[in-house]
Amino acid sequence: MDIDFKDIHIGNCLKEQVKEQEISIDRICKYFKMHEEEITKMYDQKSLDTAILLKWCKLAEYDFFRLYVTHLLLYDGISHTKRNKETKKVNGHIIFRKNIYTKEIKEFLVSLVSTNQKSVIEIMEEYNIPRTTIYKWLRKH
Repeated sequence: MDIDFKDIHIGNCLKEQVKEQEISIDRICKYFKMHEEEITKMYDQKSLDTAILLKWCKLAEYDFFRLYVTHLLLYDGISHTKRNKETKKVNGHIIFRKNIYTKEIKEFLVSLVSTNQKSVIEIMEEYNIPRTTIYKWLRKH
């Protein structure tokens, strides 16, 4: 699934995952107890109620909430420390811990470099990721 983590359109993500997983519309309609038109309307929505999104996660066996967590990690500078208030900052930027980079984040950033959308230096500056970490990801992918 190729996702723009900066501007998440959950309906498109659902539609793509359904296509990838080859989930039939009949199964989806039965699961949600809705008509096909209501399901297809969800594909057009930029956001959904969390209870509905949770049902989609279960049906598609995919954590759609992770998309939003990835957005927060990349664009809002949160970290997974026990004491978020005591997170280290240098020049106003949060210093992240190694273990917060998910597979999706790595793939997203590697794809930005490999498709020449951003340089390594731009990623270092925009997302505050160390140069060695980026190059390590590039070597692995």
